[in-house]
Formats: sequence, C-alpha cells, structure tokens
Amino acid sequence: MSRVIQLPQTSKTGKSPEPRPPKRVPNAEVRSREYLTPAEVEAMIAAAKGAGRYGHRDATLILLTYRHALRVSELAALRRDQVDLEQGTLHVNRLKNGTPSVHPLRGPELRALRKLYREYPDSPYIFSTERGGPMTTSTVRKIVARAGELAGLGFPVHPHMLRHATGYYLASKGHDPRAIQAYLGHRNIQHTCRYTELAPGRFNGFWSD
Repeated sequence: MSRVIQLPQTSKTGKSPEPRPPKRVPNAEVRSREYLTPAEVEAMIAAAKGAGRYGHRDATLILLTYRHALRVSELAALRRDQVDLEQGTLHVNRLKNGTPSVHPLRGPELRALRKLYREYPDSPYIFSTERGGPMTTSTVRKIVARAGELAGLGFPVHPHMLRHATGYYLASKGHDPRAIQAYLGHRNIQHTCRYTELAPGRFNGFWSD
C-alpha cells in the first residue's frame, strides 16, 4: 500500500512558515498569587544589593518600584527632574491613562537616591545604562526576576507584582480606598477594590474566641 508523504507547507514566497510561539502559560499555573508580601520584597532588595557591581542600583530600583507602585515603563522613564531631594518628593507620571501624583520620599529612598546619583552623576535618568541612556523595560524585568531567584522565593517574579504588593500593603493597613486609588493612579475605583478585597483586616471580629 502506498503511503502519502506530507511535505511541510510553504508560503507564497517558497519559504517554510515561521514556527508559532508557545502559548503563554496562565499565571495561576506558575504562582498562586500575583502580589508579593513585604517580607518577600525586603528579601529581594537584600538579595539584589549583594549581587555584583550594580547591586545598589538594582536594590534602589526594586525599592522605588515597590514604594511608589510603578509600572515597568514608568520606572524606566524616571528622570531626575521628577525628584526633589530637598523637599523629599517624587512626581509620578502615570501611564495607561493613569492620574499623576506627587509622592513623599522617605529616608531610605532619599539615602539610596543620593548614593545612586554619586555613582551615575551624568545621566538625566534615575536608572540608566553605563552610557547614560534610559534603562530598557526588558532590563528592568530581568533585574526583578533575578532578585526573586536570588532571594529564593520559589516562583517567578515580574515587576508588576511589586505594584500589586504596594496596593495590597496599603489596603492591609486600613488606608482609605480613595487615597490608595490616588496613590496608585487609578482612574476607576474598581481597580483599587481588588486590593481591599484581599485585605484580611475586613474580617477582623468575625470570631470572638
């Protein structure tokens, strides 16, 4: 019996088509949650700080991303003229139609930024390459992922988990949802409610024993 041999399909140009990229694995199959706890963030900062010549830069990057709920593109675009070290403020320009705001900078952030400025004195960007240009979003993702691995978290970490960590932390401390909404730059309060729904404090008093 003859056997039909199927030849690989070709395009009109005579070339074989490019292989399809693998489907993205759902987040739930990789990790059980999409936020980090404060202890996990601190572990990542400590791990990044001790990793090589860029340790301080990378640790500061994680610190600011967490403290100010920055998206990866917002972080990469941060410029020094958005920071006032004397007044202790950071002007956050939100992307994705978010609302801008001015955040206070606390002592650890101010000290970290001053040291970073001494290490990279000529760049207009807060986080820059050795040539003084802005850091790419791809590089930011790699830095955060590597810090998660070095911290031994046991699951892959991406930068947006730090933004979620901010929302979860603020909600767990009982802050007003409208204030959290403004801090995160949400135009729609429903985007903020995801964090208040996760906050365990709303169940306090359910049991009296």
